[in-house]
Amino acid sequence: MKLLVVLSLVVAACYGSVVRQQRRFPDDFLFGTATAAYQIEGGWDADGKGESIWDYMVHNTPDVIRGKTNGDIAGDTYNNYKRDVEMMRELGLDAYRFSMAWSRILPTGMANEVNPAGIEFYNNYIDEMLKYNIQPLVTLYHWDLPQKLQELGGFTNPLFSDWFEDYARVVFENFGDRVKMFITFNEPREICFEGYGSTTKAPRLNSTAVGTYICAKNLVVAHAKAYRLYDQEFRAKQGGQCGITISVNWFGPATETPEDEVAAELRRQGEWGIYAHPIFSAEGGFPKELSDKIAENSAKQGYAKSRLPEFTEEEKAFVRGTSDFFGVNHYTAFMVSANDGKTSFPVPSLQDDMDNISFADDDWLKSASAWLTLAPNSIYKALSHLRTLYNDPIFYLTENGWSTYEGRDLIDDDRIEYYRASMESMLNCLDDGINLKGYMAWSLLDNFEWMEGYIERFGLYEVDFEDPARKRTPRKSAFVYKNIIKNRFVDYEYEPETMTMTIDEGH
Repeated sequence: MKLLVVLSLVVAACYGSVVRQQRRFPDDFLFGTATAAYQIEGGWDADGKGESIWDYMVHNTPDVIRGKTNGDIAGDTYNNYKRDVEMMRELGLDAYRFSMAWSRILPTGMANEVNPAGIEFYNNYIDEMLKYNIQPLVTLYHWDLPQKLQELGGFTNPLFSDWFEDYARVVFENFGDRVKMFITFNEPREICFEGYGSTTKAPRLNSTAVGTYICAKNLVVAHAKAYRLYDQEFRAKQGGQCGITISVNWFGPATETPEDEVAAELRRQGEWGIYAHPIFSAEGGFPKELSDKIAENSAKQGYAKSRLPEFTEEEKAFVRGTSDFFGVNHYTAFMVSANDGKTSFPVPSLQDDMDNISFADDDWLKSASAWLTLAPNSIYKALSHLRTLYNDPIFYLTENGWSTYEGRDLIDDDRIEYYRASMESMLNCLDDGINLKGYMAWSLLDNFEWMEGYIERFGLYEVDFEDPARKRTPRKSAFVYKNIIKNRFVDYEYEPETMTMTIDEGH
């Protein structure tokens, strides 16, 4: 009997191994990494670059950043872009997602003054990637608004969409002959809620009543203007695509009670539905349940009309369908409960309008970031929900990553565990027929992690920020990711023989 049990276990183990190896990513599935301009470029005022809201904030209120650090130099990609491309080659990347700094291209934010040095930098960067068949994915806006535009109200100014359309035109005209995938905005929630409705991102406006909502509508309209500009004036000649990236962590009900089900739905709408629904839903406009809740609360609070701006029917039609793909930044999941009255929120605010609480399971593996845990199969849960809700769009997972603490060594096994779990969840998506076309790991290299400074590290490559040359060194996870890209499946037995990275010229 013991012999039979042992043989059964051996057979089961072998069968499991075979199944894993058969779950392969398609040959045309795009594997890449992602970064953001302010987090890696440095050169904050080099060669005619204008001031951004992050430049302004870190220089005038340094205490808001852990360690009082800033992105003035960061990884110094401005002077090290060829090394970054060499790292892409070492990993064998198919694609690289990066953002352009609006104020490096248009120092004042306005299109009447184009900075030639900024255009040259991004031309050189793109050409270096294409030299090695690495597809550039360009994000037009990753949180670094020109300060001059912020002084005019930024995303709350009704003219913002015109400013963004003008900027988009400059980008399309200068880079669209080689860039075939554009993303208008990265993570509207973090722009609008964290930047305008609270104090956790620049410009820290903290307009809890209306900041998030005014920003949300203006951002969505600006996205639609840029998309329609590309569609009508550039697509036929350039042959590319244009979309948007939205942060979609999974929010599921903590229990099966109707109260928690409603709470989870309101949370999903407040976190990402408010930005996705106008673009991807059949009816357009803001999601109904959240809209009704805000209108109800606004009336109770004495407002003459809802604090959430409405879309006209013409605006709904203009925005609806303005994305060739759905870019998803996904990191983790939360369980949601209806607020029991013990938690108070600013009144009025988005948090009060949603009126629920979220938390992670205590058993989930924790990262260096308080908000980031390894939640089981969360990519599949999020994309399955989006597919059903928005009629099976094309997805790209445009960010997904894991943080460790500053000073950790290069053996980052927890990051490897996280990435392998993400791969399995994506394979579940593909097995289920979800239209997922690519994956961008966050991040290629250690960067300035916004309000956390350099305490939290997300890079596949470690950066020595004490070294003027900003030396980059691959972590163990870089080798594991390279192996996944090369073989198109997750090899759980793989261990790098050395920690020396080389370029596979056959890629």
